[in-house]
Amino acid sequence: MAASRHYFDLKVIRATTKPYAAPQTQPPHAADRNLDYPREMSHPERMNKHIAFQGAPGAYSDLACRAVAPDYETLPCLAFEDAFAAVQDGRVELAMMPIENSVAGRVADVHHLLPRSGLHIIGEHYQPVEHHLLVVPGAKLEDVKKVHSHVQALAQCRVWLRARNLQPVIKADTAGSAEEVAKLGDKSIAAIASELAGKIYGLESLAADIADLRNNTTRFLVLSRDPKPAPCGQGPCITTLIFRVRSVPAALYKALGGFATNGVNIIKLESYMVDGKFTAAQFYVDVEGHPEETPMKNALEELAFFAQEVTVLGTYPAHKFRAG
Repeated sequence: MAASRHYFDLKVIRATTKPYAAPQTQPPHAADRNLDYPREMSHPERMNKHIAFQGAPGAYSDLACRAVAPDYETLPCLAFEDAFAAVQDGRVELAMMPIENSVAGRVADVHHLLPRSGLHIIGEHYQPVEHHLLVVPGAKLEDVKKVHSHVQALAQCRVWLRARNLQPVIKADTAGSAEEVAKLGDKSIAAIASELAGKIYGLESLAADIADLRNNTTRFLVLSRDPKPAPCGQGPCITTLIFRVRSVPAALYKALGGFATNGVNIIKLESYMVDGKFTAAQFYVDVEGHPEETPMKNALEELAFFAQEVTVLGTYPAHKFRAG
């Protein structure tokens, strides 16, 4: 077991699944999507540092990249797998991955890809999601009949759209919808996307912050090939890990008992099926604390005793958003 995935002196069983092989195609896959990405985004060797994300330029993941790593060149990728592979292959240093949204819930694809990627979590970011109604220049609200966007964005603006008798049209993503609207040049078609997408594709915003619920926020994880654990004792930390338990009564209760008895706060616990079986569940856990702290170390030792597999994905500074 390589020591790079955990920072405490105990035997931890690593997951035995293999990392995903890198796709043969080269992101950002402009040809696959008929997208004209800027030349500098297609050739990461032009810059010194790069961060990959899934989606088209102007996506909320793009916004997150610019907020966290403003000195990095962003690399748009067609699929989550491509963004993971870009880090695995060394084409980029980092990847920005959405893990959950305050309205839509978890991003299931990332939950399944992350444990098998071999990558490490080195940070988190909370990105506010502010939806804009984007149109071609000169269009007015009374001109608009249809609105294109990702299914989640449309769902989050359902009441606003219905009140104005606008027909939602599901598309692959928000920023891609903005680009499509710009290419069509049709005043009757609008897109729901970020303000950044509007600027990139030359669209105007007819309305801002049109989501039905306020405080729409997406949590992102920053991933790296190399572990960069936060120093112990230098501020609040989050440790993310995954584990499986044996299929016996009270297995989960016993596995998590060490966190309670050692006063370690579990702030996120999710389960999902693995290997296509209903008898095997894997658990994703976020806890407050650092593996070098005695309470966390004791809790992890107890978890390792009762769990079938334990993998620490990263220990990183808690984002200031958590403080409220």
